[in-house]
Amino acid sequence: MKHLSQTLTGLRLDAALKGVATTFRGMTARPDERNCECHWGSAEDLARLKMPDVWLSLDLLGRTLRATDWDDHGSVLRRILPQLASDLVDGYVENLSGMEEIGRSFVRGQWRDWPAEQVSEIWAFLHAWWTYSLTTSEIAVPAHEVLVLCTEASGTLDPWLAAWEAVAHPVADQRLAEAVAHWESDLLADRLPWDAWDDGENKRATLSAWLVRHAPARLRAHGVPSNWSTEYGR
Repeated sequence: MKHLSQTLTGLRLDAALKGVATTFRGMTARPDERNCECHWGSAEDLARLKMPDVWLSLDLLGRTLRATDWDDHGSVLRRILPQLASDLVDGYVENLSGMEEIGRSFVRGQWRDWPAEQVSEIWAFLHAWWTYSLTTSEIAVPAHEVLVLCTEASGTLDPWLAAWEAVAHPVADQRLAEAVAHWESDLLADRLPWDAWDDGENKRATLSAWLVRHAPARLRAHGVPSNWSTEYGR
């Protein structure tokens, strides 16, 4: 893991990563888990998922995330979570699997039905990473991509937008300007700027309404031309 900034949000994220590492230490895929060698990987690759605490190559990690046909996706996800969380923060995973796809992997693993301690650690990690992305000048993954993962993994935009609204920080305003630049063409065409697992229209409406209410003043303060808010909020 790369060095995190020694701010309160950096320390919080470091603690969340350690919590995930501790909680999911020693976990493995089921002994009888299987996958097709011709499209997923070799028997040796599969054997590594049944060994605890062995770091995977990024290629194997990406293939494991993208696979949709595990017999017990939850066990596979728990096996890779310590490495996955660390590699996500460091920006190593984004190019292997899009953030929507990683969010879908969480959904397929049905993580919100896991034991309470495990669920709590994942929530803590997602919230800590999101806040860090909004308040730290140098990050490996753009904040709007972190938002996509958090939204798809949790099934809702609400807590992440509420956190963004509550963070009065110049970096959070910069992240908003970056997000608007990335999303603008889709939102002006009434499209959600990513491929949602489900409820995409409601997510688009929620994001659009939040931007109309909260973005214009922050964007103007950040130097973004005010005609954006006029056109988008019409």
